[in-house]
Amino acid sequence: MTTLRSVVHSFLRPAATRSLLRTLILARFQQWVRSWLNATTNVQWCPVVMNQEIEKFIRSLDCSKIDALEISGVGSQGRYDFRSCQTVGYPAFDVCEGPLAENQFDLVIAEQAFEHILHPDRAASNVYQMLRPGGLFVISTPFLLKIHGYPLDLYRWTEQGIKQLLEAASFSVLCTSSWGNRKCLLADMTEGFEWTSYNRFLHSLHNEPQFPIVIWAFAKKTK
Repeated sequence: MTTLRSVVHSFLRPAATRSLLRTLILARFQQWVRSWLNATTNVQWCPVVMNQEIEKFIRSLDCSKIDALEISGVGSQGRYDFRSCQTVGYPAFDVCEGPLAENQFDLVIAEQAFEHILHPDRAASNVYQMLRPGGLFVISTPFLLKIHGYPLDLYRWTEQGIKQLLEAASFSVLCTSSWGNRKCLLADMTEGFEWTSYNRFLHSLHNEPQFPIVIWAFAKKTK
């Protein structure tokens, strides 16, 4: 009992109380800092929602029966259980010049590529020819994003604009979407090709439709 009393008295001393509280607060702060640091990834902030929605759409398909083609990207390699997945890129393959093969693929993916293509109308028509009847086209492009030439940066589309591009190539457009907000837009308004890394504690995924940073669409070859 004497020992318990001495411990309580010690705790009630102002200096001891302050020391204990300081230790507890510091530990809590350190834990928050560790969580904050771990929440920062090498994933760019601006395409987070777009990537989630595209992945959700592709995973809703029976991937084991799909022969896929990815244009100017490797993000799908090993990510999905496709029957086959081929990647092509410029200049080895120029989608403006003609189809890689006709009626060969069930899914064509072109993420953040068409803004760099010299003749996007021809490219969309060639993608249509590469798809089998019922085949799907997943396309994404930037809208409110700084110039990034690889080697050229030529075009920007709104949701309505990408829909017109696809329909002119005979696609049936299943869905168009966009995402962006002013904070993300301002965060990337820096020189160079660097983009803000996403931190779930700091960066909102709230969408402001008037300020779309990225646009994407899903389309189908119906004929």
